[in-house]
Amino acid sequence: MLEIKNVCFRYKKDRPVLSDVSFELERGEILGIVGPNGTGKTTLLKTINKLLVPQSGQITFDGLDMLKVTVRESAKLMAYVPQYATSFFPVKVVDCVMMGRVPHSGRKYTKKDKDIVFAVIEKTNLADFAFRNMKEISGGERQLVLIARAMAQQPRIIILDEPTGSLDLKNQLFILNTIADMAKNENYSIIMTMHDLNLASMFCDKLLMLKNREVFARGNPRDVLTEENIAAIYGVKTRVTLEDGDKHVRLLK
Repeated sequence: MLEIKNVCFRYKKDRPVLSDVSFELERGEILGIVGPNGTGKTTLLKTINKLLVPQSGQITFDGLDMLKVTVRESAKLMAYVPQYATSFFPVKVVDCVMMGRVPHSGRKYTKKDKDIVFAVIEKTNLADFAFRNMKEISGGERQLVLIARAMAQQPRIIILDEPTGSLDLKNQLFILNTIADMAKNENYSIIMTMHDLNLASMFCDKLLMLKNREVFARGNPRDVLTEENIAAIYGVKTRVTLEDGDKHVRLLK
């Protein structure tokens, strides 16, 4: 279990970016973090992944204090996929995915590492351009490569910042179904920020809704995604219905 308790973060003397954030995530569950821009979603992901150090609070995984483990040990447990990745070294796709094996093998890749990487490349439909340069593929394809690199890392938790932001509709569904398969069948815990509330409803087991850098609501998507909550968070009117077992959010003019 991943436990986040009373996490607070601020940049130097600025006002808090996160204030008293707490939640729990079991293995095999997908948590979606939603809320408008500027509410601390990306900062929360970076804090969980140790890219930022909170001023107070606890982050534990299966009882292990994640704030005290080494960077390498943390990388064996958690993988992070950022929202934007615009610059790359001139490396091939396969080499970028292979970087996910560094926490386990350093730079001396074994046959096992190569087998894992090529299996991930097949699973993420990257085989057709596995040997192309990262600078020669589209932004959406690069996003798929970064997700594949996280999968090759074989962590217990994968943290994704807007994983579908650069993808077309087909690839949005493909990668979210891949993520869901990893959670259900391989017991990964998944945390991802999302702006599309309908996709969040379809694929997330839990939602954490942020407002003014604090937790406004959390729980099952059916309970969190209400017209009242959406109006309070985003300041818009919606019609929320239950369709095919999932909440469906429609904007009103």
